[in-house]
Amino acid sequence: MLTQLDIQNYILIDELQINLSSQLTVITGETGAGKSIIMGALGLILGDRADSSVCRNPEKKCVIEGTFTLPNKNNYTAFFEANDLDLADELIIRREINAQGKSRAFINDTPINLTELRQLTSQLVDLHQQFDTLTLGEMEFQRTVLDALANVHKDLETYQSSFFQWKADTKHLIELIEQKENFDQTVAYKSHLLEELTALDLQENELEQLELDLKFMEHAAEIKAQLAQSIHALDESDQPILQQIKQIAHNLESIAKYQNDFDPLLERLKAAQIELADIASELSTWQDKIDFDAAKIITIQERLSQGYHLQKKHKVQSTAALLEIQQTLSKDLEEVLHIDEAIETYTKKVATAEKALTELATHLSDKRNKQAAPFAKQVNHLLHQVGMPNAQLKVQLDKVPFNQFGIDKIDFLFDANNTDKFEPIKKVASGGELSRLMLCIKSLVGKSIDLPTMIFDEIDSGISGEPAKQVGLLLQELGQARQVLCITHQPQIAAKGQAHLYVYKAQEGNTTHTHVRTLAADERVIHIARMIGGDPPTKAAMEHAQELLS
Repeated sequence: MLTQLDIQNYILIDELQINLSSQLTVITGETGAGKSIIMGALGLILGDRADSSVCRNPEKKCVIEGTFTLPNKNNYTAFFEANDLDLADELIIRREINAQGKSRAFINDTPINLTELRQLTSQLVDLHQQFDTLTLGEMEFQRTVLDALANVHKDLETYQSSFFQWKADTKHLIELIEQKENFDQTVAYKSHLLEELTALDLQENELEQLELDLKFMEHAAEIKAQLAQSIHALDESDQPILQQIKQIAHNLESIAKYQNDFDPLLERLKAAQIELADIASELSTWQDKIDFDAAKIITIQERLSQGYHLQKKHKVQSTAALLEIQQTLSKDLEEVLHIDEAIETYTKKVATAEKALTELATHLSDKRNKQAAPFAKQVNHLLHQVGMPNAQLKVQLDKVPFNQFGIDKIDFLFDANNTDKFEPIKKVASGGELSRLMLCIKSLVGKSIDLPTMIFDEIDSGISGEPAKQVGLLLQELGQARQVLCITHQPQIAAKGQAHLYVYKAQEGNTTHTHVRTLAADERVIHIARMIGGDPPTKAAMEHAQELLS
């Protein structure tokens, strides 16, 4: 609920504070007094775009601030958490515009962009102006209205849960069928590729190891010669290294008895002797087993050739990559074996889900159909009250394929002149007719769902007398359940407000200023009498005003 609107430096307003009733507040004033200026200021905190021309004094910024109370905070939790904002019982929305047209918006002093601002304020304020009645012709609005009156919220939730699951299962089934078609086209080729890789029976890092083995075997003679030379130097030459080290160790033994510091050196020398002897022995072992085996070299070359061929074919460069491809092909072909089973399973699953979905959609449709005629009857009764005795609304439901909201295409059809020729609302209804039709619908829907603060801007256009009175009664009744603001020129409507704001201009020096004040009870009588009979009001106008207010 909007409890207070503060306006600074906006068009004809220097500074203005408006406190608002929790029920029906009527706003009146002469044409051009500034009622539309107030609506424009309100539009800014709801997210409308602004320019520098709104600043009355270009040396100062324009500031519009609205204070809202949130009795049902849980309705807004998701928005505040998504935008990392603190949620409190009181919400202050501020909009600032400077002389260059730069605009900033704040929620409880935290900056926010216009998209996020509009997202929030659409849940707080329902601003009804003549151009807004175009939503009457939109299917989404019409479905929302009928669903609210039919009380199908829980039914719709249950249906949508099943619908999205059915849609996901159907999508998966289609993907499986497409996958099978693709498999059917490639299974022979993939089988051939897998057979090639399986036949080669590669082991981990085999090709890389074979490359090393081949190089070793191809250089066997050179390697054996080098080993022989090394063994000869260690143990077989005229002065072998091992024999020399043995002699050095003997020399150290003869002097170690004179100096203990030589003992560690002697130990290290003996360890080196043992290690070199071991190396000589291993080199001899290698020398004995190295042999040039032409047949084995040819075998390795052939296997490497097969491996290189498959690497080139699959555009990879390692044994690991070939093994990975082999594993993938095996998995793909294994899936082919199971895909028919999966298709059969999902076909049954989708059929079962579709049957259940049909039952839920039919139940939803039955509730809507049951509500359609009573709703149209109620609207038509209200249309008669608000000065449209020949106008009729009809709700038409046509069956369509499953969608997010069921199997119904909902159309509000309208006949303004009792011709029994019903057409879509947006084709045949005038602006004034749309305004009153929207009021009638909102007065019914407002009892079924928690609409935000509702604002009606000159909804009384083109009516007077008894129809205007009936519009006032509808607004008054609507105001019993929620906050309603209404700008009006009709005394019959102005008299129904719980609070009455009067907008007027005043000349102050060389400038004109717009002001707003709340009228006291006696002031309301005089003001409404002026709306009836002009200024000064006649005795009859005063009596009529008192009668309306009573």
